[in-house]
Amino acid sequence: MTVEFTYSTSLSEKASTTIIGINQLAKEKDKKAPNLKFIASKALKDSLTNLKNFKSFSGERNSTFSFHNENQENLLYGIGDSSKYSTEDLRKVAGNLFKYLKINNSNNVNIVFDSFRGKNKSSEAVIAFVEALYMSDYEFIKYKSESKKFSLTINLVLTAAKDVNSAKKAETSIINTVESLNVTRDFVNEAPNVLTSVEYAKQVQNDVTKNLKGVKVKILNKAQIKKEKMNLFLSVNAGSGYEPRLVHLTYTPKKVTKKTKHFALVGKGIVFDTGGYSLKPSGAMAGMKFDMGGSATVYGAFRAAVLNNSPYKLTCVLAMTDNAVNSFATFPDAIVKGRNGKTVEILNTDAEGRLILADALDYTCDLNPDGIIDAATLTGACLVALGNQVCAVLGNNQKFTNQLLSNCKKQEEYAWELPIINEWRSDIKSKVADIKNIGSGRLAGTAIGAAFLQEFIKNDIPWIHLDIAGVCDSQSHLSYCPADGASGLMVRSLNRMLTNG
Repeated sequence: MTVEFTYSTSLSEKASTTIIGINQLAKEKDKKAPNLKFIASKALKDSLTNLKNFKSFSGERNSTFSFHNENQENLLYGIGDSSKYSTEDLRKVAGNLFKYLKINNSNNVNIVFDSFRGKNKSSEAVIAFVEALYMSDYEFIKYKSESKKFSLTINLVLTAAKDVNSAKKAETSIINTVESLNVTRDFVNEAPNVLTSVEYAKQVQNDVTKNLKGVKVKILNKAQIKKEKMNLFLSVNAGSGYEPRLVHLTYTPKKVTKKTKHFALVGKGIVFDTGGYSLKPSGAMAGMKFDMGGSATVYGAFRAAVLNNSPYKLTCVLAMTDNAVNSFATFPDAIVKGRNGKTVEILNTDAEGRLILADALDYTCDLNPDGIIDAATLTGACLVALGNQVCAVLGNNQKFTNQLLSNCKKQEEYAWELPIINEWRSDIKSKVADIKNIGSGRLAGTAIGAAFLQEFIKNDIPWIHLDIAGVCDSQSHLSYCPADGASGLMVRSLNRMLTNG
């Protein structure tokens, strides 16, 4: 799909359809021809004014009304009540509009943009609208025997020349972000028999080499991970037929001073999770290829921030392995010493993500960044607490946490802070080791998982944990995300934080 920005009193003659957004009329008595001020074509205005059925079109969200004029099809598209119309509403309308165009196999259309934006500022609205169109144009069809990519050209018609210029300036950033978000989606959707830990690391390295100039890549193999004393990480890999990998990416901006901040991203990359000896039931094991979603999310955010010329030093650490079962796999009740010297009683081998993150976080702390953000599909408890629509946010520094939450709000991605209290820190104390990898009961699982991770944050480094178990996949309530499969959520918010502060 391509989006072209135009400023003209005439619409593209190549387009098969011209699309106009119509605001919903609140009351029956108000039903009359809506405001047509955004339509530059006099012939089209006259046709709408004289169209008998037009006055009865209510403009209800995602409703449509089509007619022909001068050998071209025209589509009226309902945007709902624009008085309560946020940029997120605009994204959802754009996503549904894209679906409509795809179903109807459209290939070239005019969209009169200002008729869609409601009361939103034009500059912000254009970004949200185009962003959603590009996010909607995603499919994971590489394994389909017969597949054809949908091709569409959109001529986005703006009413002011300055809006065209600002849109063109923003376009590169939008494409960088959405392409990176789609890289995240591709990694998460990939089949686990293809995306082993070894292959995953190789593909990340290839993508960096091809697309991220100036980013340094360091990949630790099993022997090097062992040398780093990442025994918790290795305990999860013990039952695997594939070596683990720790991918360490480093970006330095062109302009660096003593005041240049350094932020680190850490991601859980369990490419498939059987649960180990604490084996998952078969119904819960399907879909466990998504358990590397945290690593894919932080890599996508890192990638976008680099392409968008982040002013900060950035580090991205991805811990990759599967959690499988063989005669060498870690037994429940095992006691293992982490990289930071703390011993961990492993009571449940299905609470494995926190073990690989523990060593990865300790490793990252040695780099002494100004802040660390980790992401993981860590707990099913997150879905119980917040459903599959909201990302859980936990941390040790309120200012840093508020900074992330502010960026989530600006990007309109749902995130909610949960606490880490001393009682939960006490709950993971072990009778036979320093700590244990699960709490005493089933309650507060998300926060207890975060309390475990906090044990591996040192030097008072500000730290945020994102539990993306709910939002990583299958966001059917968001029209610009696939109903099934990877969502790519949180990439945009993290990119915003890493580029704008």
